[in-house]
Amino acid sequence: MDRYEALSIVEPHLKKSRFEHTKRVVDTAIELADFYGEDTKKAELAAVFHDYCKYRDIKEMEQWIRTEDLPKNLLSFHQELWHAPVGALLAERELGIDDKDILGAIRWHTTGKAGMTKLEKIIFLADYIEPGRDFPGVDRVRDQAKINLNLACFLASKNTIEFLMSKNQPVYPDTFYAYNDLLIQVKENLNGGKN
Repeated sequence: MDRYEALSIVEPHLKKSRFEHTKRVVDTAIELADFYGEDTKKAELAAVFHDYCKYRDIKEMEQWIRTEDLPKNLLSFHQELWHAPVGALLAERELGIDDKDILGAIRWHTTGKAGMTKLEKIIFLADYIEPGRDFPGVDRVRDQAKINLNLACFLASKNTIEFLMSKNQPVYPDTFYAYNDLLIQVKENLNGGKN
C-alpha cells in the first residue's frame, strides 16, 4: 500500500485538523526513520494509521478492550489512550496490516512502553514533535530528535508525565515504564557523558 492509498483510507475516519496532523506525522516519521536508519516504508504506514481509531465511538472501543486481548486496565484511564491499542487491533482486522512492527508502533504511540523498538520510538516521537505541535518543552525535544533518539523520547515521556501530574491526572503504567527504561538508556548522556 503506498502513501496516497493509505491516506485516502484514513482520511474519512479523521477530522480535517487531525488529518493534517497525520500528514505532518508522516513527514516527520519518514525524516526520523531516514536519519536513524529505520525502514521508511514501515514508518510511513505506521504514521498514516497511528490515529486510525482516534474518533471511533467510545462504546465501540470499550467493547474491543473488554472482549479482545488488550489490557483491561486501559478502562481505568482516560479514553484518549484507547485509540492507540484499538487502532492497532483494527488496522490488522479491518485493513489487513499484518506487519507486527507497524502494529506495535501504532499501539504504543501514545503511552510508550519499556523496550520500545526503534520504529516504535520514531512514531511515538513523530507524533509528539510534528511541526503543528506547540507546547512548553516541544522545541527541546525537537532539537534532541536530530541528535539522540533515546534522549528525545525520554524528554517527551518526562514532559508528558510532568504535564499529567500538574493536572492531577493519572499516568498510565506503561508511560512510567517507558520513562524508566529510557532514563537507563540515556543516564550517561544526562550526566554529561557520551553514549
